[in-house]
Amino acid sequence: MIIKSIILTLILLGAFLFLGRNISRIIKNIRKGRDTNRLDNIPLRIKAVLKIAFAQTKLLTDPIPGLIHFFIFWGFVLFIFAVIESILMGYFEGFTLAFSGVLFSAITIVQDFLGVVVLIAVISATYRRYIEKVPRLQGNPKGNIDAGIILLLIALVIITMFGQNISHLAKNNFVLANNEFRPISFYLSKLIYGSENSSSGIAFEIFWWSHIILILGFMNYLPYSKHFHVFSSIPNVFFGKIDVKDKYALSSINFEEDEPLFGASDVTELTWKQNLDGYSCTECGRCTAACPANNTGKLLSPKKIITDIRKRLVDPDKENILLNNYITPEELWACTTCNACVYECPVMIEHVDTIVDLRRNLVLAESQFPPELNNVFKNLEVNQNPWGFDQNERAAWAEGLEIKTFSEDSNCDLLFWVGCSGAFDTRNKKVTKAFASIMKAANIDFRILGNEEKCNGDTARRLGNEYLAQSMITDNVTTLKQYNIKKIVTTCPHCFNSISNEYPKFGAEYEVVHHTQFLNELVSRGKIKLKDNSIDKVVTFHDSCYLGRYNSIYDEPRELIKAVTEEERFIELKRNREKGFCCGAGGGRMFMEENDGERININRSKEIIDSGAAMVSLSCPFCMTMINDGLSALNKSDDVEVKDIAEIIFENLAVN
Repeated sequence: MIIKSIILTLILLGAFLFLGRNISRIIKNIRKGRDTNRLDNIPLRIKAVLKIAFAQTKLLTDPIPGLIHFFIFWGFVLFIFAVIESILMGYFEGFTLAFSGVLFSAITIVQDFLGVVVLIAVISATYRRYIEKVPRLQGNPKGNIDAGIILLLIALVIITMFGQNISHLAKNNFVLANNEFRPISFYLSKLIYGSENSSSGIAFEIFWWSHIILILGFMNYLPYSKHFHVFSSIPNVFFGKIDVKDKYALSSINFEEDEPLFGASDVTELTWKQNLDGYSCTECGRCTAACPANNTGKLLSPKKIITDIRKRLVDPDKENILLNNYITPEELWACTTCNACVYECPVMIEHVDTIVDLRRNLVLAESQFPPELNNVFKNLEVNQNPWGFDQNERAAWAEGLEIKTFSEDSNCDLLFWVGCSGAFDTRNKKVTKAFASIMKAANIDFRILGNEEKCNGDTARRLGNEYLAQSMITDNVTTLKQYNIKKIVTTCPHCFNSISNEYPKFGAEYEVVHHTQFLNELVSRGKIKLKDNSIDKVVTFHDSCYLGRYNSIYDEPRELIKAVTEEERFIELKRNREKGFCCGAGGGRMFMEENDGERININRSKEIIDSGAAMVSLSCPFCMTMINDGLSALNKSDDVEVKDIAEIIFENLAVN
């Protein structure tokens, strides 16, 4: 027993020293990144860990693989007790946790049944990856080999645990310890050994040593595997964006610093959290499977962006910087910043932030961007809108509607932020007029900024031109501070997201509502009356990414549609709500050519056509342009009517 204890001690010391060395190396790599504060809101962070990491809520949105992972995860959490018990057996002959009473009963029965469940989960995971060949799990031969090794190790850990328990029971003449309850192991022990249990002692030693060595080997293999997320995913969830205002808001560059950092070109210019993302990626492929760019044949794979960070962190060649050597500009410019990747990620990886930081370096440090953006940046700088319309015409849509500006009369709490598209785009001006007319019909006292309003900065910001974006933001904030505004309503989700979630960082915090929320409140409070079931067409709804995934506004627009449509006439698109498919305009893609693969708006328009709907309702001016263009390209403009929610409500106002 003494020799066994000495050997075990040496093995344990060696294993943990080797593991500590490797984890220390990884932490050193992670800390190559810039500092960022992720220690605020500790209670919310703990709540996120409990919900996302332990309850596995994100994984369970895809039930089959979610349950497979859930059982493997919780199996290993509970098997920790078995490992502790096994290690102590090496020092104390016949040691058990029986002294813990009822807790020991719970531990033993759960381990017994969960062991079988985990084996089934391992077989299911193996089938999905190597036989069914689920697409999002393919594409990386080394990753498949790595996954195979991990699945084999998990299976062997469970088998040796059962072997140890079965032989131990036989060794003790099938007598269970106090409070021990192992029905499956007991049955198998009787089945295998029967009355011939003379070899059970040797079998126990073989299984015991195998179990210990497999656990320690598994543990030390992880730092060399993509499955290091076993260690890093819980910290990554804890350090994720938690506060609602910050969750999807981009970081800012402090241009007043002596040497401001213009985005990122390498891992040393990313934050340590972005580097931790690289080590936390499970390569499950959920992000890439949801990516509209990747779905339509573009080079972008959000999974590759993140795993490239990990590859760069372990690359000793300092010249092989992340940008260009690992990640190409073509990949970065394909992103629509729709946030599908971030929403799908089960470990809170922040793909969009990294993509935008790399874009910033291309634009601000290298002046390397698609040629069509030259005019966009120039128009934003000179005319405060991406199309280059005369700023003095920004309020022309309101002629004849008797709408006051704040400069004319500032005695008002509510600002209608029109946005560039709502002010200048011919099609979207109809939406602007419809919404303004509804507010007037409801006797809502509101104002506009007119020529004082500038682009909110969203387009420039997500295209990486942070300097230009901040100049527009600060100008708008200065204007907003001149008036005693309490509340802002806008028809544009991009304006809504920027003013609501990003402007507070620039000293302007207001109650901001989207027009679908505002209209729904008017209806619910009886401020406006609607005709009942007045739409005799089949209607569907296209979710805006910046309204939906960014700000979780899903119900209000649907409630408005259902208020004027018979229930059976409203249908959902196959990809809807949190899993809605982008129109292709976000992230500045509205103003860029789509040269590779299928156009994203064509893909989405085909889905709308296939749904059988005669009308598609929208809640975003960008979506309006893209879906109209998509239907037109497919020669289906006459078959599917495209209307904003505001237009639908305006056309269905009941006459008092």
